[in-house]
Amino acid sequence: MSDLSDDPLQLDSRVLRRRLEKAAPGFDEAAVLHREVGRRLVERLDYIRLQPASMLDLGCASGLNTGALRKRYPKADYVAMDLAAPLVAQARRRAGRWRRVPGVCAGMDHLPFRNDSFDLVFSSLALHRVPDLSATARELQRVLRPDGVLLFATFGPDTLDELRSAWQAVDDTPHVHGFVDMHDIGDALVKARLADPVMDMEHFTLTYANVRSLVRDLDALGLRNALTARQSGLTSPRRWRAMESAYEASADAEGRIPATWEVAYGHAWGTDAQMQVTGDDGAVRMPLDTLSVPRRQR
Repeated sequence: MSDLSDDPLQLDSRVLRRRLEKAAPGFDEAAVLHREVGRRLVERLDYIRLQPASMLDLGCASGLNTGALRKRYPKADYVAMDLAAPLVAQARRRAGRWRRVPGVCAGMDHLPFRNDSFDLVFSSLALHRVPDLSATARELQRVLRPDGVLLFATFGPDTLDELRSAWQAVDDTPHVHGFVDMHDIGDALVKARLADPVMDMEHFTLTYANVRSLVRDLDALGLRNALTARQSGLTSPRRWRAMESAYEASADAEGRIPATWEVAYGHAWGTDAQMQVTGDDGAVRMPLDTLSVPRRQR
C-alpha cells in the first residue's frame, strides 16, 4: 500500500487522541522499548553533519528524547509536538523551568508551521499513527528547510504479530493496529520530494507474564485498539479467553509470552525542489517547473 488513506485498518483519530490522553500518566513506566529506540535514534545523529537552528520533536510523547536532543544541540530552538495535550505538557516540563520550550498539540497530516521552519525533524515511534502517510510526507517536506534532515523510527508490519494471530484464531474483526512496511514509507518520502531516503529495520522481542500484562502496557502506551473498523461494544469473556488460550500456546518454558516489535529507522533530506508560496487565503502553490529533484552528492 502506498499510504494509509485506503487502509481498512485505518485509525480513528478522535479515539486515538483519547487513548493517548488516557495513557499519559503511565506512559513513562511502560515505555521501555520507546526509551531504547529513542536512544538508538539519537545516536544516529552522530553520523549526520548538522547544526540545526531549529528542531521539531514530532510525536514527542512524554518527552523521552527532549533532554538528549537539547543537550546535543543546546543553541537550537526546540519544539515539542504531539496529538495529546497531556503528553506535550509532560515534554515541556521535562525541558526545565528556566527555558520553557514551545509545545504544540496537533495531528501530523496538517503541521501548524510555516514553510521551511526546521533544520531537523526528529520522530521516534509516532509515524505509525498518521491517517495518511502521503499527506504527512508532503507536510514534512514543506516544513523542512533545504538540506534539513528528517530522522525517524516507526513500527513495522511484524509488530504485535503474535497478538494479531491470536485474535485471528477467534474472529475476523480487526483488533490490532496495522503498520506500514519500510519500503512503502520510503516510496512516500520520494513522492513527497524528500531526497535520498535511507531505511533499515530491526526486531525486538519483549516477553510478558501473560496476555493481560501485555494489554496493560498497550493501554499505557496509547496502543490499545483505535481502529475505525474495531468492533463496537465489549469483548465477551468467552472470546477473550479463546484469544488468551491461542496466544499462550506460544509461551516459552517459563510460561512467558513473546511480543514482537518491528522498528523501521530512516532519514531523508529536505529539498527546495518544490518552491512553495503561501497565499493570503492560506493555499500553498507550487510552480510545475519546480517539480524535479536532482540527487545531491554528500
